Amino acid sequence: MADRGGSAWCLRLTVPGDVVSNFERALEALEGAVASGLPDAAGQVTLDAYLAAEPERARVVALLAAGALAAQIAPPDFEIERLPDLDWVAEGRKALPPILAGPFYLYGAHVTAPPPPETMPIRIEASVAFGTGRHETTRGCLLALADIEREGVSMACALDMGCGSGILALAAAKLWGCSVLAVDNDPEAVRLSAENARINGEAKLVRAEQGDGYATPAVAESAPYDLIVANILAGPLQAMAGDLIRHLAPGGTAVLSGLLSTQSQDVLEAHRPLGLVRDYPLGDWTTLVIQGRA
Repeated sequence: MADRGGSAWCLRLTVPGDVVSNFERALEALEGAVASGLPDAAGQVTLDAYLAAEPERARVVALLAAGALAAQIAPPDFEIERLPDLDWVAEGRKALPPILAGPFYLYGAHVTAPPPPETMPIRIEASVAFGTGRHETTRGCLLALADIEREGVSMACALDMGCGSGILALAAAKLWGCSVLAVDNDPEAVRLSAENARINGEAKLVRAEQGDGYATPAVAESAPYDLIVANILAGPLQAMAGDLIRHLAPGGTAVLSGLLSTQSQDVLEAHRPLGLVRDYPLGDWTTLVIQGRA
């Protein structure tokens, strides 16, 4: 049983530098702050996850196995260490500087400097639900959304399927001023998305709902959608392709991410009635922009 006391813990592992993102994403589920060092002479990178409670070893093993499968390597060894009394989660967050993703300025509450002029600030914390803009999949979606808006495409109704932290729903609301439905099967992700919408002044536009994908009643109620964003994984994207096509408005646009570049053709094949507009390869990951006929 994990210790739920006030002590802090550090989960440490070392992986090849070219697969760091796979394990950063896997460790997001532990609700901590993940920090990575620079590659050593052998190209290995140490990852430290600072946690508010001791993680269960079985869960860590399962998460690292998922990250290793995506990276196509053997699961790495790891250590779990109890830390001295200090808010290490907060300390880890402070190590994360604000970042720019297209026009979006993404920052945590610890950043007190004003955002650069002519940027769209989004406050998002590096904890709980995946999606802070630091991972290639989220960044690819943000860049894609900015390019779509820059081309003059109008959006009145959008869906963020598998919303995580709600960052993509917030981005759509800020770009188009449109209503956005944010859906996730994780109640904590739904709670966090609603909180982030409130913090960022978009609570009137962003509605967060818990549910089972496109079977969520609110999804059918608000369909069809001019824009659907789904930053999940290749398997679920393929499985839900038919549902996405049915809920997308004629001529609507979909942004798909969470897939490795080697999986992009399979995902495109599953969405065959929709045509590829462009892709955003970032590291080992690719974001796809596809569109239906008007």
